[in-house]
Amino acid sequence: MEIKGEYKIAAAREKVFAALNDQAVLQACIPGCESLEKLSDNEMTAKVRLRIGPVSAAFSGKVILSDIDPPNGYKITGEGQGGVAGFAKGGAVVRLADDDGATVLTYDVDAQVGGKIAQVGARLITGTARKLADQFFGKFAESVGAAAPVDTAE
Repeated sequence: MEIKGEYKIAAAREKVFAALNDQAVLQACIPGCESLEKLSDNEMTAKVRLRIGPVSAAFSGKVILSDIDPPNGYKITGEGQGGVAGFAKGGAVVRLADDDGATVLTYDVDAQVGGKIAQVGARLITGTARKLADQFFGKFAESVGAAAPVDTAE
């Protein structure tokens, strides 16, 4: 499934990029994040508790940052195992652009799920994934500067 969106953040692009690489900021913004530990400059482990329809699970996984282009963006890739609930994996390309003293953050997420959570239905999974992406980027935008969603498209 693919999810795209855009946020205008009232902060300089360098500040937004720094926040995208700040472990504490990311942990505070990831919905259901119980822990986020930095292994290296571009690798982290995470524990996230999520509910997708009737399925609730704790996922443990790894997050890797690649194609890092300061202060223009990067690609973030992750994979998590949720035990009997299944797995989730995917990535997002995050781009930053200047806009009259503010920064426009655009994201393009591609995600896959398998196991028990895949059985709840594609519509529910897509809706939940869209909601989680919006929660993350909305909270991120608020924590870095005043923001509101500009446009979200499928």
